[in-house]
Amino acid sequence: MSNTPHLIWQDPNWRKQVTDWIHTQAERQNIHIMGEIEQPHVYAWSTVLHIPTDQGKLFFKATAPETIYEAALTQSLARWFPDSMPEFVAVDAGRGWMLMRDGGEQLRSSIRPTKDIAPWKPVIARYAEVQIGLANHVTELLSLRLPDHRLSVLPALFTELLADEESLMIDQEKGLTSAEWQQVKDKTSRFEHICAELAAYGIPESLNHGDFHDGNVLVKDGRITFFDWGDASVTHPFTSLRTFFVSIEIALDLEDYSFTPEMAELLDIYLEPFQKFASKEELLKAYQVSKPVASVVKALAWHQGITRMESSVRKEYAWIVPELMREFLYHEKMLSTDQ
Repeated sequence: MSNTPHLIWQDPNWRKQVTDWIHTQAERQNIHIMGEIEQPHVYAWSTVLHIPTDQGKLFFKATAPETIYEAALTQSLARWFPDSMPEFVAVDAGRGWMLMRDGGEQLRSSIRPTKDIAPWKPVIARYAEVQIGLANHVTELLSLRLPDHRLSVLPALFTELLADEESLMIDQEKGLTSAEWQQVKDKTSRFEHICAELAAYGIPESLNHGDFHDGNVLVKDGRITFFDWGDASVTHPFTSLRTFFVSIEIALDLEDYSFTPEMAELLDIYLEPFQKFASKEELLKAYQVSKPVASVVKALAWHQGITRMESSVRKEYAWIVPELMREFLYHEKMLSTDQ
């Protein structure tokens, strides 16, 4: 008997519903489907279909219930920043379905083969501008039921996370040891202080992409498209830099927590638009303070997803939450050392 969990994306009835919907929406836009619809990506949290048409390839995405807000969120983002978001053919926000035009090649294709991160420069500058603009839409973003990870809320969420011993895998393989768990619990008040310190810099909270790496950016004829917003949350904007820099570490085969001159240059480019809120020196300090916060925000995002997975799938990803708690301890220690 197979232990592979059954996902709705693999159900023939679901596939028929989706295929019929895609055909209907394409016809309404006078788009003619030219071949077989393929399903190259199937995950517990989402699936993607590729549709060949006479107007180029279309992409369909469906998300799991816990991130169903992605469709409505992406639709809103496309309304506020049409030049930087996916171009829709159709959206069914109630079902979490999106049908989109081809946004070009992944940024990854121009970075990883050459190990040159220069293509990030216009992308990270634009991302900062988008985040600053979205600070004016926090109320609307929260109304879409995105995770609320604002600095005022995070300490309570941190405490709740630490109470879930099962998710922290205490004294299990890849889990936290009892000593590490105690260390994290001892940092509860410290984390609250860190959040308050970060808030004091006066940088407005905004949208965190949640998975901001070179595979979630498309480039076509100079147009930059940010997509795959299923891990998004409302929090401090600098938390996005965690995955951004991890992506660069992977692309350049660097050690964990590396920070090269090229990475420092990208950080400067990102921070420049934020100088309307604080000096460069203050922004650099705020970035350092944001690092342990970013680890916790990422852990909360994974915790939300993992706890809703089927047990067989959950085991595959369960180690990530305790690993992010170790990352938090590392950044908190570095921050304490610097201070």
